[in-house]
Amino acid sequence: MSAGTGTTAVLGGGAWGTALAVTLARAGASPRFWVRDQAAADAVNRTHFNPQYLPGIQLDDRLAATTDLAAALERTDCVLLVVPAQALAGFLRQAAPHIPAGAPLVICAKGIDAESGDLLSAVCESILPNNPAAALSGPSFATDVAAGLPTAVTVAARDGHTAATLAARLSTSTLRCYSSDDLTGVEAAGALKNVMAIAAGAVAGADLGASAQAAIVTRGFVELRRIAQSFGARAETLMGLAGLGDLFLTCGSGKSRNFAYGLALARGEPLDGRPLAEGVATAGIALKIARERGLEAPITEQVARILDGDITVREAMNALLARPLKSET
Repeated sequence: MSAGTGTTAVLGGGAWGTALAVTLARAGASPRFWVRDQAAADAVNRTHFNPQYLPGIQLDDRLAATTDLAAALERTDCVLLVVPAQALAGFLRQAAPHIPAGAPLVICAKGIDAESGDLLSAVCESILPNNPAAALSGPSFATDVAAGLPTAVTVAARDGHTAATLAARLSTSTLRCYSSDDLTGVEAAGALKNVMAIAAGAVAGADLGASAQAAIVTRGFVELRRIAQSFGARAETLMGLAGLGDLFLTCGSGKSRNFAYGLALARGEPLDGRPLAEGVATAGIALKIARERGLEAPITEQVARILDGDITVREAMNALLARPLKSET
């Protein structure tokens, strides 16, 4: 199986952008791979490694990187946006003059825009209304995908035909893409699970035990569903790859940036210079949204307070345990 025809631009030279670009290159798709840093572009082109973000993983020698955004986007008919969630709006305004009208914008970051409180598809639609927004999300570590290990994700768009076309285009022999027309559900689940992964990492880092870990993930999923459905997410989406699947992966592995951040936070380890954990920005935004909508979000609240330095992990767990007893369902 090989990636579909057409010219795909992969914008973003971090771990995930590199993993997606090399996967498409191996499938013969010849993606346009834009990176911000000339040193990173030189490393990809000369040594076929990205030592800063994917150390030790050999890249396909057919993958070429460029720092020329206009050249990367020239005559492309599909754009993978692999830039951090909180940088997306500014980046899109920069890239907008070069993006061909009608080319789908596939969001590959997971977050909620801090300035507007909108999901990232709404950000795309406000800046480039003539380009259909989509999202690629699900249980996937960049190192696994880059190494060619089998991975399944969801590609979503508001229109089911667009989603199915993109899923077929981006699927390879090792990356299986399912399609969904619940773009809102896929995005909301991806953003909110990062907050729960920080919580799970913090519980592990504080040595609170496997029972507490199971409780925080299970109740975290309930909370994720509650907030996501307030955006309009469908229940079946949240039970799928982009919801439960991604939560399962990121709440139990140090390879998850958000889990690792929570782990380091609870252990009192330095946080400066760590890889980007999108859940750090999402926690406060999600809590604000939950309060505005009258939703109970105790785990999100405690994560936000821990990140703000208001309480410790053990104090947060005690606060959760002290909540009034009620029926689980």
